[in-house]
Parts: sequence; structure tokens; C-alpha cells
Amino acid sequence: MIDILEFTLEQLTKIFNQNYGKGRFHAQALFRDIFKQGNKKFLTSPEFLDSPRFAKALEGKIAINPGDVVKTFDEEELTKFITRLSDGLEIESVIIPMTRHNTLCISSQVGCKMGCKFCATGRMGFKRNLTISEITGQIYNARHHLGKDIKNIVFMGMGEPLDNFDNLMKAIQIINEQQGFDIALRHMTLSTVGLIPGIEKLAKMKMPGLRLAISINAPNNTIRSRIMPINTRFPLAALKKSLVDFPLAKRGIFLFEYILIKGLNDSKAHADMLADFITPLPVRLNLIAYNRIEGLEYDSPCDREMHAFADLLSAKGIMVIKRWSRGRSVAAGCGQLGRNI
Repeated sequence: MIDILEFTLEQLTKIFNQNYGKGRFHAQALFRDIFKQGNKKFLTSPEFLDSPRFAKALEGKIAINPGDVVKTFDEEELTKFITRLSDGLEIESVIIPMTRHNTLCISSQVGCKMGCKFCATGRMGFKRNLTISEITGQIYNARHHLGKDIKNIVFMGMGEPLDNFDNLMKAIQIINEQQGFDIALRHMTLSTVGLIPGIEKLAKMKMPGLRLAISINAPNNTIRSRIMPINTRFPLAALKKSLVDFPLAKRGIFLFEYILIKGLNDSKAHADMLADFITPLPVRLNLIAYNRIEGLEYDSPCDREMHAFADLLSAKGIMVIKRWSRGRSVAAGCGQLGRNI
């Protein structure tokens, strides 16, 4: 069985050549029909009608397994959708409308091992890694089931992307395939809590266009270890060294995500420590207001506190983008995924 959402064009061409004596012509037709058009009746396309023996040989051998979209939640133009996988487990993905395009926030695992204290997904615990087709299938469903024009990808959904490294890297190759989903590396962002072995492996992959985001969330080891257990294994100094050594593209930057939590990481002293940590790394910092989660002790900052913290960082030369989470009413904001499953 060929699970088509797990193959690049070159891989599929090789299979067609070795097993059926066919090649790129039919592989491109399949990619066009499935990836670009969402056509599950691809054997009725002209290329296969002109090769009836090949079409007959392929019957029942091509699978399209993106999972089933079982529920959607909308907040204005933002959409969160729940996908039920073949074993009955479920994941969440979010389509975020931008000025000229839609961004899809993709999950990489069912649950998460990282256990961040402010995160609903972390409270679920870890169920399993997603397969390649379960990762790429989220784009398939967003485009062809929900009819959304997806131009950007952020691996910021459920799970730690670098903890599912091999499947994720293969999925990125498929997403990047020009004959398929055709999303450039520069339009993909991978977010990590700071899993240093994964960062080091990624550094060797020669994917300079792929943007790397670090979920930093604290200015020192004391606070970070309290809310992000990963910091006890990979403290800030080690994380910074891995970033200093990382081969950024020319004029490339790191994205830092800093969830501002009222009374925990939002003081002037915290801003000073954070600026010291960032220097001299090339960083754009996304300052995100914490989304309240029922049962957790943390609280959201007000707008004035968001502006004040951003101003402190800007005064020290840090590029800051303030983000008030969208999708809170449908639990689609940062840290909220997993509440509906």
C-alpha cells in the first residue's frame, strides 16, 4: 500500500519505475490530482485513462489517509479543526487568517512529553508521535476538506516538533514539494521548547530557509525550570550556545516566543534579564499574552502591562511584536490546544 501523503515526487517516481515500469509523468499526474486538487478519484484523470493497465494495477494500492475532520470551531475568520486518526485518537489544528493568506498551525504529536505547566497540551501527557501522513494530512484537510488557501505553516500545535524529528523532517520535504503542496521553507516555522539535541540535528540538515522559533517564556533558569521542566535538562546557557552555533541563513533571525504571565515573568528586572540573554543573538521576540486555562494558577496581563514590558525590551534594542491571542473563545490560542479532546 502506498500512503501517498508520505511520499515526495521523486520517491513516488522511483516506486512507479521499479514496480510498474512507469515514471515521473504519472507520478506528477497523481501529485497534481491529490495534493493540488484533492481529487480522490485520480484514476479517472487523462493520464491514467490513457494507461488502463497501469490504472488497473494501481487499484486499491494508493491510500489517502489524512484522518477525518470530526469537528470545527470558528471565531470570526479563525478556524480550529479536530482530526480523528485511524486509531481513534484526536489532534487539533488551527487556521489563522492573515492579511494576504492563511497560516496553518500544525500538530506533530498526540499530547506532549514536555509538561509545560501553563499549557493544556502538556497536561494531556504524551500519547504518541504523528506519522508523516498525519502531519501532512492536516494541510490536505485544511485545503481540500475545509477549502482554505494555506500559504504559511507553523509547527506550533500539539506536541514538541523536535521530539518527532524524523517524521517531521520527512513531512517538511513533502510540504515543500513544488508539484504537491508547494510551500517554501521560508514560509514554514518550527517552534521548540529548546530541545537541544533536536536543534543540533536540525543544524546539520542544511535547511536554511526554515525558520526556528524558541518558546523561551522566562528570563532565568529559576522561573523557566518552574514552568518548563525541559529547562532542568537543557538550561538557558546550553540553549543559548546551541543557538550561537546554529547556521542561520544570511540575514536570518530566530523567533523567540515569550508568554507574558501576570506576576511571574513580567517585571522590569525580568525584561532586563531577558534582554541580556538575547544579546547578541539576532532575535525577533513575539510577546504573547497568556491565555487563561481553567484549573491553572496563572493569570493574563492587561494591555497596559503588555505595552510596558514591550517598551522595556524595545528600549534595549530588542525587536518586539505584541500578540494578543486570537481564538481564545474556541480554545485555539497559544497553550490552549487539547482542551476540546
